[in-house]
Amino acid sequence: MPAIAFFDFDETLIVGNSGRLWIRRELRQGHISRSQFFRAAVWMLRYRLGWASMDDALRTAIGSLRGQSEQTLRQRTRDFYETEVRMLYRTGARSALDRHRRRGDAIVLLTASSLYLSELVAEELGLDDVLCNRFEVDDSGAHTGRPVGTLCFGAGKLGYAEAYARDRGVSLADCWFYTDSFSDLPVLERVGHPVVVNPDPRLRREAERRGWPVEWWGEALSPDDAGSRLLERSRQES
Repeated sequence: MPAIAFFDFDETLIVGNSGRLWIRRELRQGHISRSQFFRAAVWMLRYRLGWASMDDALRTAIGSLRGQSEQTLRQRTRDFYETEVRMLYRTGARSALDRHRRRGDAIVLLTASSLYLSELVAEELGLDDVLCNRFEVDDSGAHTGRPVGTLCFGAGKLGYAEAYARDRGVSLADCWFYTDSFSDLPVLERVGHPVVVNPDPRLRREAERRGWPVEWWGEALSPDDAGSRLLERSRQES
C-alpha cells in the first residue's frame, strides 16, 4: 500500500553540506563578515563534535536575516543552487526516488535547509512535498529574524513527519526515512523502514547495532554527466 518516503538532503541526496557551502559563498560575496563566517564555522565544528546544539546555531542564523528582503534572498539561493549545489546529487539518489515512485509512495524532503533551497530541490527531483525550515516575513517582504513554527531539525523533524503522516492517514510504521546523520535518530526510530545512507561514523555504529540497512549511493555525477543532464533539462524546458 502506498506510504511516504522521507528523504534528508545534506550528505544524503547530495555529497557535502549545503550550509557550509552557503556561508563560504556569503563570505566571498560580502554578504557576511569574516567574524560572522568564523562564528558559523565554529558552531558547525562544535556540533559535529557533539559540543553544541544545532538548534541554537539555526536560530542565530535565522536571526541574522532580520531586515533582509525575501525576494533578494530567494534569488541568491537560486544562484547558489545553480552554481554550487545542482551538480552534487549522488549517483544513486535518483534510483532510490524512482523505487518509491513505482510503488506509488509520496516522496517528501525532510530537511533543516531553508524553504528557498528546498523548493528548488523539489522542482529538480519532482518531489511531492517539502518539510523544512521557513522564515517569518513581515508585510513589507522583509525577514523578521524569526522561524515559522518549530525548527525542522533533530526531534523537530520527527514532529514534522508525524504531523504530515497523520494528516494523510498514514502511519509512520509504514513509512521510509533515508538519512546520513545521527541527529536524525528520532525519526529513524519511529518509521517502520529506516534506511541509513552514506552514514556519519556515529550513525553507522548505531545502524550496525540495530541491524538497520545501510546503502551507499556513491559520489556526485562527473562534470560531463552533470553537463549532459543540464543540457537535456534545457531541451525539455524549451
